[in-house]
Amino acid sequence: MDIDADRLDWNHLRAFLATAEERSLSAGARRLGLTQPTLSRQVAALEDHLQLLLFERVGRGLELTEAGRELLGHVQQMGLAAQAASLSATGQKSDLTGWVKITASDVMSANRLPQVIRELRKRAPQLRVEVVATNDISDLMRREADIAIRHMRPEEPDLVARMVREADGYFYASKDYLDRVGRPKSRADMTRMDWVSYGDTDRMIEYMNGLGIALTPENFPVSSEDGVVAWEMGRAGLGICPMDATVGAKAADMERLLPDDLEVSFPIWLVAHRELHTSPKIRLVFDMLADAFGH
Repeated sequence: MDIDADRLDWNHLRAFLATAEERSLSAGARRLGLTQPTLSRQVAALEDHLQLLLFERVGRGLELTEAGRELLGHVQQMGLAAQAASLSATGQKSDLTGWVKITASDVMSANRLPQVIRELRKRAPQLRVEVVATNDISDLMRREADIAIRHMRPEEPDLVARMVREADGYFYASKDYLDRVGRPKSRADMTRMDWVSYGDTDRMIEYMNGLGIALTPENFPVSSEDGVVAWEMGRAGLGICPMDATVGAKAADMERLLPDDLEVSFPIWLVAHRELHTSPKIRLVFDMLADAFGH
């Protein structure tokens, strides 16, 4: 599908992109700071211009048509180009000073954020960044942080939330441990192995039982509330440990278990105060995080 950018209204394309990524008109409108009727009119105008049906209603939600799915890839590329131009311009503003506080899980804070902050410092060297590494949901309404990276969408209406991608996770064990106890060939085999508990052991057992892996407290000889510590215990050969695929891929001493059968996905949400729309420094950091975690 060819798109003549000179003949299209970017506002209509942004409306389509937000609706497609959020999979609802109401969520897309919140993301763009528009009313739902305004967003709906912009999407309809784009459909009229292209003479294509881009969405169909399934139940209470929206699904892309085949034409919509094809268009989405092109518009996402246009959006990335526009975002890159905006970031470049925003990074040059002289008022980008002061502190920005980001909260994320301990694993994400240790493994993903340092690279993003390095690029941020290049674009806006006067900014100062504090990272709050916690697995608790920090309360943005009480100003415990300016931006949060979380795996669930907040309910508070005064917060702006954007899901940047669905991430993949797998289950890993050290090669040394697998050499000693053998490599599992099925989910049933994994019930006879040691596991490292990350957070609440009972909740982890419940989750794994839902995946068809019947674990008990006896499967967890070690545990930690800290994800980085739990991962390092897994690397030390103390048992199976779940991990984000981007982190697991960097550990040559760890082996992914049943990769063709056992995979989990989880959303990555960026959350900020509504002042995101008026604060250049918060906008810059938010957009850079969205770009970094969206790939």
